[in-house]
Amino acid sequence: MVHRLVVSYGQPDDPAAFDSYYRDTHTPLATQMPGLVRLTTGKPQSLDPSHPASYLVAELDFDSEQAMGAAFASEQGKATAKDVPRFATGGAVMTHYEVTEVHVSR
Repeated sequence: MVHRLVVSYGQPDDPAAFDSYYRDTHTPLATQMPGLVRLTTGKPQSLDPSHPASYLVAELDFDSEQAMGAAFASEQGKATAKDVPRFATGGAVMTHYEVTEVHVSR
């Protein structure tokens, strides 16, 4: 079973500076967290223009909720969490959940 942390970043004050820092500094920190199985990012687009999308969404997968907790309790996890306010001028919302896969039959 996969446990997923989703980080939704709001519109930054300086998008180019955000992108550079996220790519060159924050991502290398995050990928050092023990137990991290997968990290994906994307820039979403809203289907409803009256509800703006997040600037960037990151999904971090772990084998379990306990593994996620241990990752954030580690020195690497603490450093990653402490780094967020340094670049996320538009804020960051974090949610997590147990992933349930739905099989599609055709």
